[in-house]
Amino acid sequence: MPSVGSFVLWFALIVAAIPLTLWLLKRTPMGGMSGVQTTRVISSTPLGPTQRLVTVEVGQGESRQWLVLGVTAQSIQTVHTLPAQDLPAAAAQTPGPAFATLFNKARKAS
Repeated sequence: MPSVGSFVLWFALIVAAIPLTLWLLKRTPMGGMSGVQTTRVISSTPLGPTQRLVTVEVGQGESRQWLVLGVTAQSIQTVHTLPAQDLPAAAAQTPGPAFATLFNKARKAS
């Protein structure tokens, strides 16, 4: 019959092994995040309260392609597939007018 001391020792070892295992999984390719990102959101356009049209780049190198996806709360459907294109840096990060500017224009108009 095992003693209470050995039971407590095994219990402590198992409890200590859980965080160690999780830490190791985060740092290995088995953890699901291998460090190589093969998907990227190119653009997202809202069509309604729960509908969106999203362009996503998938793949790497020569196998890159863009998927135009229709996204709703219930499903995701492929609308179109395009060969990947290079985005100009200015077009990819062109900010719209500041909220304060738009708000002041709206206040002056009313």
